[in-house]
Amino acid sequence: MQYRGFFSDRDAEMVVKMTYHAPNTKEFTVVSQSGSKFVIDHVLKKLLEGELEAANEENRRDSALSTDNYDFTSAGYEITPEGAEYVLNLLPKTKNKFLYRGKIWVDAKDFAVVRIEGEPARNPSFWIKKTEVKHRYVKVNDFWLPAENRTESLIRLGGKAMLSIEYKDYSITKAAPLRGSETAHEGSK
Repeated sequence: MQYRGFFSDRDAEMVVKMTYHAPNTKEFTVVSQSGSKFVIDHVLKKLLEGELEAANEENRRDSALSTDNYDFTSAGYEITPEGAEYVLNLLPKTKNKFLYRGKIWVDAKDFAVVRIEGEPARNPSFWIKKTEVKHRYVKVNDFWLPAENRTESLIRLGGKAMLSIEYKDYSITKAAPLRGSETAHEGSK
């Protein structure tokens, strides 16, 4: 996170290990942190709390890229070095803080989202004048997963905040069988 502003410049970095268990459990372990304690405590740690909040079942449903939450219209078709992509306009139906207004790029082969660019449906804070968000996804084995997020916010009292999140070192493991599921399947044979 970098803040360049009227009153001061502040930088902070946090390295986090995240473990995800489908469908909605995320566990975060802070590996290291450095820089501005204010930014760490009031921005980066709040982002981790927001990730946990977004993962609960109700918020996942209310923020899914679906026709329940968005109106989609065609914005074109692009050929990229990675392959063909459909481009769709994304218009949120509510001002949910986890929704975006902008565009998505969808892989024409896998029909997976490869990129999102836009702004939050609802301003995340009174102190922020405008926010631009760019998410990029990458295919890891058979899964499309986050690769990077870049967010640039103009601060109301002057200045600019730039947040970069890089996702790497994915390790995809086999799902463990659900307890009791073996018995249920044996009984239905």
